[in-house]
Amino acid sequence: MTDSSAPASPRIVGIYNADAGVIGEMKYIAGKVIGQAHCSLCDVTHSPVRRKKSWDAMVRTLPYEFVLLHRNELPPNLQQFAAVDLPIVVMEDGQNLRVLLSDEQISACDGDPDRFAEALNAAFE
Repeated sequence: MTDSSAPASPRIVGIYNADAGVIGEMKYIAGKVIGQAHCSLCDVTHSPVRRKKSWDAMVRTLPYEFVLLHRNELPPNLQQFAAVDLPIVVMEDGQNLRVLLSDEQISACDGDPDRFAEALNAAFE
């Protein structure tokens, strides 16, 4: 039997500066090629062809759930973040939301999942 009064562990949500779906991906790729679209979180999680194995390995080491969403996939409680500079990483802790990493902080990771993990861990301190 589980204790329903026990607080849920926080969930971390990374929000891409891109839309989900085939059209969203095509628009992002075209925009990236011509220099009009960029997502530093995409650089951390994906190679030019697919999701990075090093990203998946890093996420498995985290002590909390980490979810990736595109800006057009945000549930109502995260809609407010669609209007900020994306990408962004947010912690959901019950009804509380806290920004952990800004686009600038994600960009500073230079596409490296291990550097991203270091930045994420530092955000908790």
